Amino acid sequence: MSRFQKATLSFLIVIALGFAIQAVSLYQTKWQQPLGPALQISTVTPFELPATWTPDPNATKTPLASLVLVSVTKKVSTPPTSAQCGAQQSVMNLLLIGSDSRGDAYDYGLADLIRIARVDFVNAKVTVLEFPRDLWVKIPDIADNLNGQDHEKLNQAYLYGNPGFGYTTDAAQGPGLLARTLALNFGVQIDHYAAVNMRTFVNIVNAVGGIDVYLPEPVDGRTADDLSSRLVFPAGNIHLMGDRALTLARIRIKGGFERGENQNRVLCALRDQLSKPATIKDIPDLIKAFEDNVQTDLSPQQISQLACIGALTEAGNIRFANFPESLFNVTREYDPVFKKDISIVKADFKILREYVVQFNEGTWPPASGTPENHKEEVPFCP
Repeated sequence: MSRFQKATLSFLIVIALGFAIQAVSLYQTKWQQPLGPALQISTVTPFELPATWTPDPNATKTPLASLVLVSVTKKVSTPPTSAQCGAQQSVMNLLLIGSDSRGDAYDYGLADLIRIARVDFVNAKVTVLEFPRDLWVKIPDIADNLNGQDHEKLNQAYLYGNPGFGYTTDAAQGPGLLARTLALNFGVQIDHYAAVNMRTFVNIVNAVGGIDVYLPEPVDGRTADDLSSRLVFPAGNIHLMGDRALTLARIRIKGGFERGENQNRVLCALRDQLSKPATIKDIPDLIKAFEDNVQTDLSPQQISQLACIGALTEAGNIRFANFPESLFNVTREYDPVFKKDISIVKADFKILREYVVQFNEGTWPPASGTPENHKEEVPFCP
């Protein structure tokens, strides 16, 4: 090979390496690029207590006596060396939203499911906390559009933030406004969000071959207006495809709390299906297939890390926590927007914040037992 040929070959190799490096760089950039706008929770004013508020002298008698006012600004820390799956943080709090929108877009739709998933990348633990959708809460940004009214149901924060109403300038739209509402009222710490509408949920369940759900007792959602057999689910282990899984998750004939339990069972079953070896290998393709059909600020890399930690997490380390049902009062409130009384859920937010503080810290729910004087259901994934 002549000197000229060697020089030409060397030049071509350098060019090829340059293109290869550029391609790898572009791939890594896309892999690490969030799929949607980031949350702006740091702009939310922390929740306020009345100027005359003083500690309850009887508070020491309760297991959650200490009310800690926490900042909702994001924490900045160095990546933990003990975090698994290549995660850049030890704990991620993820807002999970199930929209009741039946279309492909996210212009409209209420938040039918509201959960905070606390993912511990160090100890491989996941705790999922439900927030009742009918809680009567203060929602940022909406007063100018509702003639000064700043309170509505929690699930409406998501609706008002999305483009159909567009009552916020938050780049994260519905998920952003819902996240800020949770932070404002309850001090919830949220790092990222993922919202799925009904059609996408059905498609995801179908894409993984359906899910296996265990029901301790039959579920009968039939009403006088709908006696269809599709609303009846037998007790025991049942295999559900997308439409049936969605139907089970939406039945609320016995109230919102029972529906929350069924939603937890569906989520748990979906997690089990996603963690199977046969499914794990398909996760990159699933991400690619559904990335344009989900509202999220997660990057493909973070989704892969969540899938990884999910596969490493033992069933006993996945907990679905509910606030004690006794804390809630289902009542009616006149809503000027609808010009009628509507059914809502009220609660003592100070007590809920006490639970949230401990949830943020990873100390509630406890590993075993329940707090004195407070009964709560914390079902494990079977």
